[in-house]
Amino acid sequence: MFEFEMDHLFSYHAILQSPPEVIGPVAEGLRLNYYVTGGEVSGPRVRGKVRPVGADWLTIRTDGVGILDVRATIETHDQALIYIAYQGVADFGENGYKAALDGDLPATVGLRCAPRLQSSHPDYLWVNRIQCVLVGESDVVNSIVSYDGYALR
Repeated sequence: MFEFEMDHLFSYHAILQSPPEVIGPVAEGLRLNYYVTGGEVSGPRVRGKVRPVGADWLTIRTDGVGILDVRATIETHDQALIYIAYQGVADFGENGYKAALDGDLPATVGLRCAPRLQSSHPDYLWVNRIQCVLVGESDVVNSIVSYDGYALR
């Protein structure tokens, strides 16, 4: 077994457009696009806001598992830009696909993701060298996602 540690970098919440843009059933599942409208970032290594750009291009598979595909931009308190992109999973339950088609998603859904961060700002070059994990939850009712972000060492 390999040893590792995790360092808390930040917590954030992002506000999503409501209702989502519904592409509808496609071969991979139900496609829903949630556009980011803003948010806040706080923590020991990164503080600032989630800029109103980017989205989660979500696909809910027929087995009820949501596949997240997220790209967004964080603007730090000192005006650095950090690009964050990640894939992850959200388990909507065995009947999640049908519930989504019926517009009856659960009020909250757990989120597990593996983001990569990129920045060219001299104070944040360290983000280019780390692998992160995000553990969070989606407040489906209020269209808010919240995460804690950790660096794996």
